[in-house]
Amino acid sequence: MKKTLKNILITGGCGFIGVNFVKKAVSEGCNVLIIDKLTYASNISAIEEELSFPNVELLQADICDAKKISQAIKQHTPECIVNFAAESHVDRSISDPGNFIQTNIVGTYELLKLATEYWQKWTSASSHSFRFHQISTDEVYGDLPHPVEEIDLKEKVSCFTEKTPYKPSSPYSASKASADHLVNAWSRTYGLPVTISNCSNNYGPFQHREKLVPKTILAAANLQPIPVYGSGRNIRDWVFVEDHVDAVFKILESGTPGEVYNIGARAEYENISLVSLICDLFETKVPIASHPKNFGGIKCYKDLIKFVADRPGHDARYSIDPRKIETELGWFPVMPMKKGIIKTINHYLTDLEIGSG
Repeated sequence: MKKTLKNILITGGCGFIGVNFVKKAVSEGCNVLIIDKLTYASNISAIEEELSFPNVELLQADICDAKKISQAIKQHTPECIVNFAAESHVDRSISDPGNFIQTNIVGTYELLKLATEYWQKWTSASSHSFRFHQISTDEVYGDLPHPVEEIDLKEKVSCFTEKTPYKPSSPYSASKASADHLVNAWSRTYGLPVTISNCSNNYGPFQHREKLVPKTILAAANLQPIPVYGSGRNIRDWVFVEDHVDAVFKILESGTPGEVYNIGARAEYENISLVSLICDLFETKVPIASHPKNFGGIKCYKDLIKFVADRPGHDARYSIDPRKIETELGWFPVMPMKKGIIKTINHYLTDLEIGSG
């Protein structure tokens, strides 16, 4: 049965996916409380318009701060808590894993503890249902073999399903896997109504510039080297961020408590193929021959690609099977990859002093 969402508490609502979710929630008429630590990865300017609305409030707080979070939950009386708050940059998790352990594991524990206390008291006095939704990642499953290597496997695994065992590779994915296990444990032990979504790689407006898609766009815009790890053959499964947040809304409205839903758009690209696609599409917006910074006679944006030393423990391939959310909840992605990349390029071009075609 579809439920109507009114009061939503969103942690990490100033991050990339979070701001897109905030925009969706506001457009749906929800009363929104955003809790965000406002770190380097936050983008408060992205929701400047939404923050001017009377039904939207921002609280700067760490999800590990139990006192602040508890007070916020009691005052807002949310029908659902959506946990986007996370350290999510794999390279940073390798060089400094401590913050990932603290935010992604300890922070999720604190939220679950407070959500359970609130749910147990609130539901006894209300006819409304409550939901705790955990935003997770396909990286918790580890990786899949590159298609050309599958011939050597005794048992082929083509994509991740909700039944795929967890086998994380990086400190980041291990911390997210730990958080997912806590969420499931709180569901089974305490009866907390929870759902989890494991999504493939996101791209779109407001993504932090350290990520592959904006990094490539901004490097092309400034005619700087475009770094690609190893041979560039690692495969990622991509979904446009607005499709992702639509899927999360579907889960909140119609998902079954205790269930996990994989979110993906069946858009697998080798990293080098995606970077090349961005270069080709960027050419249609800012022709290299007329680029105002092209003093060195660069003939093609692809000439900027530079292969660099591979990342430690670099997963070979991710691939999501989204059939469960498609068949059970009727969610399907609507943004084609090329159209989504063009929309993303246009977003970043608005902040740059170069023209677009």
